[in-house]
Amino acid sequence: MAVTEEDTPKTPGDARRAPLSDAGLATLDRYWRAANYLAVGQIYLLDNPLLRSGLTLDHIKPRLLGHWGTTPGLNLIYAHLNRVISTRDLDMIHITGPGHGGPATLACCWLDGSYSEVYPDVTRDADGMRRLFRQFSFPGGVPSHVAPETPGSIHEGGELGYALSHAYGAAFDNPSLVVAAIVGDGEAETGPLATGWHGNKFLDPVHDGAVLPILHLNGYKIANPTVLARLPHDELDALLRGYGHRPVYVEGDDPATVHRALAAALDDCLDEIARIQRAARREGATERPRWPMIVLRTPKGWTGPHTVDGVPVENTWRAHQVPLSGLRENPGHVRMLQEWLRSYRPDELFDEAGRPRPELLGFVPEGDRRLGSNPHTNGGRLLRGLPVPDVRDYAVEVASPGATAHEPTRVLGGVLRDVMRATADRRDFRLFGPDETASNRLQDVYQATGKGWQERMLPVDEHLARDGRVLEVLSEHNCQGWLEGYLLTGRHGLFSSYEAFIHIVTSMANQHAKWLQVSRDLPWRMPIASLNYLLTSHVWRQDHNGFSHQDPGFIDHIVNKDPRTVRVYLPPDANCLLAVASRVLGSRDRINVVAAGKQPCPDWLGIDAAVHHLDRGVSVWEWAGTDTGREPDVVLAAAGDVPTMEVMAAAWLLRRHLPKLAVRVVNVIDLMRLMPDGDHPHGLNDHGFDAVFTADKPVIFAYHGYPWLIHRLTYRRRGHDNIHVRGYMEHGTTTTPFDMVVLNNMDRYRLVMDVIDRVPGLALSAIGVRQQMKDKRNEHRAYIREHGEDMPEVREWTWS
Repeated sequence: MAVTEEDTPKTPGDARRAPLSDAGLATLDRYWRAANYLAVGQIYLLDNPLLRSGLTLDHIKPRLLGHWGTTPGLNLIYAHLNRVISTRDLDMIHITGPGHGGPATLACCWLDGSYSEVYPDVTRDADGMRRLFRQFSFPGGVPSHVAPETPGSIHEGGELGYALSHAYGAAFDNPSLVVAAIVGDGEAETGPLATGWHGNKFLDPVHDGAVLPILHLNGYKIANPTVLARLPHDELDALLRGYGHRPVYVEGDDPATVHRALAAALDDCLDEIARIQRAARREGATERPRWPMIVLRTPKGWTGPHTVDGVPVENTWRAHQVPLSGLRENPGHVRMLQEWLRSYRPDELFDEAGRPRPELLGFVPEGDRRLGSNPHTNGGRLLRGLPVPDVRDYAVEVASPGATAHEPTRVLGGVLRDVMRATADRRDFRLFGPDETASNRLQDVYQATGKGWQERMLPVDEHLARDGRVLEVLSEHNCQGWLEGYLLTGRHGLFSSYEAFIHIVTSMANQHAKWLQVSRDLPWRMPIASLNYLLTSHVWRQDHNGFSHQDPGFIDHIVNKDPRTVRVYLPPDANCLLAVASRVLGSRDRINVVAAGKQPCPDWLGIDAAVHHLDRGVSVWEWAGTDTGREPDVVLAAAGDVPTMEVMAAAWLLRRHLPKLAVRVVNVIDLMRLMPDGDHPHGLNDHGFDAVFTADKPVIFAYHGYPWLIHRLTYRRRGHDNIHVRGYMEHGTTTTPFDMVVLNNMDRYRLVMDVIDRVPGLALSAIGVRQQMKDKRNEHRAYIREHGEDMPEVREWTWS
């Protein structure tokens, strides 16, 4: 996407640098008071929204839920962002890091009319105000935090720590966008937020937008002071400057003073952002800029009750949630609530019909410029289809199954390279990963783009580029947050990671899954590109790194999520990975987990067969079995590349040692096919499952991950009691590749022994074969301890 002069924020004139006028201050203060009033009403009121009569218990919710402490500060920021958007014609979105600041964003969206546009029953009048109040944290209503239901949001407020990473993800490849990222001082104590500050080292001022962090210090968490609010000023300033920012400070408890200071600070920061982008885009500046930020210090629970029952509340931790509680037990608190609400002078803010008075809306932007309506916050409105090439053009030739071997992810790298090339002008596809792109054999992408980097470069560096669209940082939180922000604003991406360490972002994946689940049921939220994980350097080929790098359990977590959202693919070879990539890169509203190896792997299927295999999800590989034309005696099933190899080797051994045995070989590429069709959209119906696995024959199943997951997915099948699963059993070390499967009893010899143990009659007739298999396992153990590598018959084995 070419950056034009129109993408660069307009140079602010002297009028914009002028101090906030008295009229402007009055407009901002009215808006702020109105938003605060609406926020308090949401926490407390069921009825009597305009206090047209005295407040009674009948007007108050029986359960008081919500968070007041952060809300006045969020309303203040929202009001001032409205002003700069209007006066500068900014393309701006905002991210609310303080988790439970829902009352603020909902109030402001209602004031600017964006809420009523997506929820027409919540009108901008007294009746709509009543609905707004009633629905908040109420059965059948909306959550207490910013959520998918909230217009203008791309950031789930249920968990803290991701405001900055989401903000930078939104800004990447959005040159005209400014993202105001509000960081709560409680949130600032989290690990993800601490690494989130480093996003500015990857932000390209030519092709990317800008992030304006606003660190909101109000002093307290739910019960304790916050670290950054208690730091001495010099120490806090040194910390933020050390992160690469130029902080601008605003603090106080006098509304007029704070309004003027915040307006000046925003003008200062936005002028600086425009200067930085102008220098990069027009003058060719390449040095990493020191981006501005704002530190806003205001009292927690500002404008709320100063004291309650003789105890200080405002500017203490007691203001965090509901400052006035126990209203039914203490009628005096009802009077205090009424006084609190009336302190905002609602008659000055709303007309007789309950509509916001025009004089408080003077700075509210129009149309899509409103924070609640910006298209970037409903990314599906901007999403374009990804130009994924025909993967048949990248397929490896398979003259016969297993005769050749390729590194699946290296083959995939060619596809990703050409997706990068095809999106070079539009810049809406990125690859994210923690310093592992080349390690994971995806380095062909560097033929199309470099690794984004804004710090100094040295002669020994490779593939670094100011405008690179591969982003690598050793923070899985940043990688995930950047990708989420990128997807939620209408772009595409892929996250490649070592399998064991994707667990670091398990909670983030959980939040994104919930976002997608809720968004799917909101007709105004448009589908976005799927979040695609490529898990490689996986458990079975981490023999060199050892036990710490061996954990396939991320899949177990993902399959717990909404069945409409999650998909898990286990391609057995390179061509199957190509077929999977074509599917997931073009999908919408999904979390796709693809586990595939980067080490040489036998090529089992040609590309057409691979595509058909993926379409079926579960296939009988007739060419590999010996049950053609007859009922099988046993089913050998595999899911995953290494399990497939061991199953194929076991089938090969059974052909030679027990040629009369009818063996069926089944391969599972789409794990969700194991579920019943009523439980998952990809699930097999019972008839189809029995046709593949049988209802009464032993099934020896070699699985990529923890074996009990297969039992969870199949426990209601008729033949479940016949299913015997081998997989990772938390036995690992630094050892040889084959020893990993031996340690976990998933090796070919153990699988043959399982067949003999479970097929009726074989325990006696094939006792000699079983003993040979056991001897081979012992021989293997002795061999690797002497030679340090696997036996030749294992290393050199091929299917024939």
